[in-house]
Formats: sequence, structure tokens, C-alpha cells
Amino acid sequence: MVLMKKEKLNKLLTKVFLKHKLSKTHAKICSDALVNAELVGATGHGVSRLKMYCERISKKLINPKPKFKFKKISQSIMQIDADDSIGFVAADIGIKKAIESAKKTGLGLVGIKRSGHYGLSGYYAEQAVKKNLLTLIFTNAPPAIAPHGALKTLFGTNPICFGTPTSSKVPFILDTSISMINRGKIRVAARTGSKIPEGVALDKYGRPTTDATKALKGVQLPIAGFRGSGLAWMVDILSGVFTGGNHGGKVKDPFDDFSGPQNIGHLFIVMKSNLFVKNFNSRIKENIRRVKKLPKLKNVKEIMYPGQNKFNRYKKNFNKEIKITDDIKKDIEKLLN
Repeated sequence: MVLMKKEKLNKLLTKVFLKHKLSKTHAKICSDALVNAELVGATGHGVSRLKMYCERISKKLINPKPKFKFKKISQSIMQIDADDSIGFVAADIGIKKAIESAKKTGLGLVGIKRSGHYGLSGYYAEQAVKKNLLTLIFTNAPPAIAPHGALKTLFGTNPICFGTPTSSKVPFILDTSISMINRGKIRVAARTGSKIPEGVALDKYGRPTTDATKALKGVQLPIAGFRGSGLAWMVDILSGVFTGGNHGGKVKDPFDDFSGPQNIGHLFIVMKSNLFVKNFNSRIKENIRRVKKLPKLKNVKEIMYPGQNKFNRYKKNFNKEIKITDDIKKDIEKLLN
């Protein structure tokens, strides 16, 4: 394992993406997103995925020079055909278009089709929250979860993301997959030979497992049983059926399925915080205060809202060197040669 300053890692990643024919702007967007994932502790969405992105570019399943098509439906609504772009770039354009519309009209709704995996939804939510806007973000993913009552996977881990300003420097950002554990963590565990927690996955025979490799070949369990299955279905409809992206089990696994582009769909909804009330900032501040002042369980120092822990990890790691495993270091070296 090696330790690397975030600036050096960012430059190396940018060089890798430039070598794979992305523009300087697009390469920087991708590198920034991957480094951010490392800083917030979401290593399953960080540099461990670099090799996969580059492999899909090399196999012409990700278009390094996409020609985006923008269909303006109204002052507030837009559909984007991402031309099989890498997901980071498509999502960055999508959230910025939604923010632009929301600032003008109060609401921005952007649906994207023909995109790919874009990393952490919360990363894009932060862009809206920093502009004092609220946001809801949906995207679907390759099959990992069996619909309630079914024996075969069909829905992805399909993250749901909500962000809001809080009248403080720490945003409220709920970014969660509807599975008991996100798939990126299972892939990291499989790569390092680590166990996964009990109760999060079944093997291909339907038996509970803590073996990450068996879990990847089996079924991930949704949060809250049939309710989680329903939420996964909802996200598949909103980000897939609704936008024109793949859906119903047709999103291709980026690591294992090289038969064609993923055609993932994303949906970005952005709203002015003062759309209905002018004193939103004081109201959200009071809302959080009421929760935090509740009596706490034993050994609980503070009742945290979503996004606080991630913000604290980012702040803690910002000036620290990033841990790069030997195999990922080798991947970067090979991709640069």
C-alpha cells in the first residue's frame, strides 16, 4: 500500500482519462469525482473503479467524445441524450442544467438517458445545496436485488438521494442505496478477501452468505423487505422508464457485461428552497434543532442528520494522504503505459 496526496492522485487520474481520449474538462470532472469518493470514505466508488471505466472506453462501450443532445421541453424541464458518455460527465452536466433552471423558474427537472455509472449521487446533490437549493436524485443500476417474491435478481441497488441546505456549512444529504449494503463495498471486499456483514446477501442458491464473491454471484437483500423492493422498483421507473434509459433488468453490469453500453438513466429534480415559504432557512434550522435536542440513547453523543458523518470524514481526510492499494497502484501504472 502507498500513501498519495490528493493533488498527485488527481493529476494521475486526469492523465489516465486524457490517455483514454477524454477532453481536459471531462477528464478533470471524472478525476475530481473519484478523489472526492476517496475523501468521504466511499472507496467502493473511488479509484477501485478506474480500471473498469478505462476498459469500457477501450472496448468502445463508453464514448470518450460524446455529442450531447439537449431537448428543452419547457423553461424548467430538459431531456439529455448523453451519447454513451461516462456517467460523471453526463451527471455533472445534468445537475448544472437543473440548477440553472431552478434558479430561473424555481424548478429544474432533467432526465438523462444513454449514460453510465456516475459514482456518488450525493456528490451532485452538494452542487445544488451549495446554491441554497433542494434536490432529489435518482439513478438505476445493474441487477443485484430480486423483486419481493422472486428468485432472480432484476432491480439494481438503485440509490435515492435528497439534499437540502441547513443554514450551516454542513449540508443535509441523504444518499442511500435501497440494498442493505452498496455493491461497491461488496466488490472491495471481494477484491481484498474480506467478509461482508451477515444479513445483507444470499448466494446463488438462496443461502445467507458473508462471502463477498458468492454475494456478487447471488442476491443482495433490500432494506425493509418488500418496502425496499418497492422503492427499488420506483427508482427503476423514474430513472429508467421515465427518462428513456434501460430498465427492468436491462442495465448492463459495468464489470462483467461488455455486450454493449449501459444506457443508465438519471433523474435530477432541483427546487428553490423559498418556493413556498420565504423563511425556509429559519424553518429548516428549527426543524434540525428540534430533532437534535431530543433525549439521546446511552452512549450517543449527538443525534446526527444525514450528511454530517460524510462531511466530517471529508474534513478529516482533506489534508491527509490517500491510501492506494498495491493492485490499484499497478492498475494506474499500466493504464498510463
